[in-house]
Amino acid sequence: MKLFSTRKPRGFRRVSIYSDPSHDRLQKLVDDVKREQGETPATEAPYDPDKFRGTFSNYTPRAQKHKESGSKLGWPIIIALIFALIILWRFLLTGVR
Repeated sequence: MKLFSTRKPRGFRRVSIYSDPSHDRLQKLVDDVKREQGETPATEAPYDPDKFRGTFSNYTPRAQKHKESGSKLGWPIIIALIFALIILWRFLLTGVR
């Protein structure tokens, strides 16, 4: 019953016009061979996250103040206070002494 069946859409197939994967692969192979023979120096990685770590806070005064001040209360103290308040709240609601 072709009347009630829907036609499956055509799948998307990307055809790259401006680049050739085989040419890119061949160029990478040629560059690797030249680098191994010492004809060209080894290139550095284009992005090194450790190189930029902390540079934003060095140039903004508000971030510098926050970094220098640190935390007044540590997480263990905050958790202990919350736990103590929960216990106090429980005793106030139940009336047990």
